[in-house]
Amino acid sequence: MATISPPSHLEVIERADAGVRLSDEDALALLASRDLVRVGAAARRARERMTVAGEVTFVVDRNVNYTNFCVTDCDFCAFYRHPRDPEGYVLPKSVIFRKIEETLDLGGTALLLQGGHHPGLRIEWYEDLFASIKARYPIHLHALSPSEVLHIAKYSRLDLDTTLTRLQAAGLDSIPGGGAEILVDRVRDVIAPRKTTTDEWLGVMQAAHRRGMSTTATMMYGTVDTVEDRVEHLRRLRDAQDETGGFRAFVCWSYQSGGGSARGDDHQHTTAADYLMMVAVSRLYLDNVPHLQSSWVTQGLRIGQLALEVGCDDMGSIMIEENVVRAAGTAFRLDTERMVGAIEATGRRAVQRDTLYRVVKRF
Repeated sequence: MATISPPSHLEVIERADAGVRLSDEDALALLASRDLVRVGAAARRARERMTVAGEVTFVVDRNVNYTNFCVTDCDFCAFYRHPRDPEGYVLPKSVIFRKIEETLDLGGTALLLQGGHHPGLRIEWYEDLFASIKARYPIHLHALSPSEVLHIAKYSRLDLDTTLTRLQAAGLDSIPGGGAEILVDRVRDVIAPRKTTTDEWLGVMQAAHRRGMSTTATMMYGTVDTVEDRVEHLRRLRDAQDETGGFRAFVCWSYQSGGGSARGDDHQHTTAADYLMMVAVSRLYLDNVPHLQSSWVTQGLRIGQLALEVGCDDMGSIMIEENVVRAAGTAFRLDTERMVGAIEATGRRAVQRDTLYRVVKRF
């Protein structure tokens, strides 16, 4: 019996250029090809069909981690502290307010508010904080993550819908895609066994979409995952997007080592070329997600700029404040002027956007 050979990556690129939806097998063929030049060019063409070719967007916001106390013990995280650890903290509202004021003074439009899974915080704490922020400041509250939402629900003894209803009423505008890691339970059982399952993560996001909240989606690869796992992750996102349409952007990055992992050398060594290929294949495969963000904060500015050549249309945030990746030993930051310069150096126009991709300013 004759075996069917996998498609060549050139055949896959032809189909992608023709607007044909790629299969998992197609995505695997592209990744296996290692042909970053041709795959990246195809991803750039796909990006230019979906967004304004000569523009690259970015957002001015601040990533505030309201607590680093956490009980989930994720294998890859160097940021969290166990309850009662002397290095643990919960930020008082006065500190959060000052950070918001600084953000607004710098032309910021959003607060990215995330933290650990604190066993002592109930939904009333979040309602009070969110309502206090909204009463004082004209800022978009892009907050929590699916795992945080479920943690709040569990410790507050509420169901998911009630939790989202109350958080949204208090001021939650949208949910970031943190905690996705790899949406394959075999992987999650190794690196984050006490976090959400794949179905739970997607369930929170789709419930938010049905309530009119858009969200982002992420992928952190390079722990114990395979390329097949990475493609399954993309498929789960694309299938969910087909149902609810609420993912406005996707961003991926490689695992950042730096003391967070108990597994040491079990995690993979990944390269800049691996990252750029993952970005390119993601752009071609996720045909229903409008925007792809460059993860310059984990990869470095030069690789972040190169990601614009292989499918990304957005440079994400200037990162006024960032603590989780920094705790893993990686630290890249920009101000608005340098972000604009980095975009213009690629021959494109810089456009400041808000969290919902509405234009704030063209440079």
